[in-house]
Amino acid sequence: MLAVLVAGAAAACSTSAPATVTPTGAPTSALTAAPEPSETLLPDADATASTVGRLADGFPADLLPVPAGAEVLVSSVHPVEGSDLLDVSLNLRSEQDAAALLDAVRAPLVAAGFAESAPPSPEGGLAAQSTFSRGDGSELLVVGVLDRDGVRTLTLGGQVRPTTA
Repeated sequence: MLAVLVAGAAAACSTSAPATVTPTGAPTSALTAAPEPSETLLPDADATASTVGRLADGFPADLLPVPAGAEVLVSSVHPVEGSDLLDVSLNLRSEQDAAALLDAVRAPLVAAGFAESAPPSPEGGLAAQSTFSRGDGSELLVVGVLDRDGVRTLTLGGQVRPTTA
């Protein structure tokens, strides 16, 4: 008799239709509504200028010019709260060799009074790497060059004071 009950219960539970489950106590509309963002990623929409394919407005191009023949991938600049510094970043692509590309960045920085500190050898995966600082060290830029398939990608980031003409 027990075998008949188990077989009958198993037959009653098996079906080829998909199961639908509705949680108890939750309204159906709450399950299908799109999530709402709880915060923005940027604290102030006007605080950051990021641009794809060119230098962002306000980018200190006199201090950090784009090397000849290089293509700007993305750049950004925004003021550092409570100081006269700018946070800057620049990513570009070039067919120049890594040494020439780093030289193109180095020349205007050294001319502007930055001191260079290069590691004995670049970090793994980088073809060239260097750090530039000026004054009390609050102005600091880190540059890395990646060499892949005959194309170099330069990444530069840090904080500088805008130059005044």
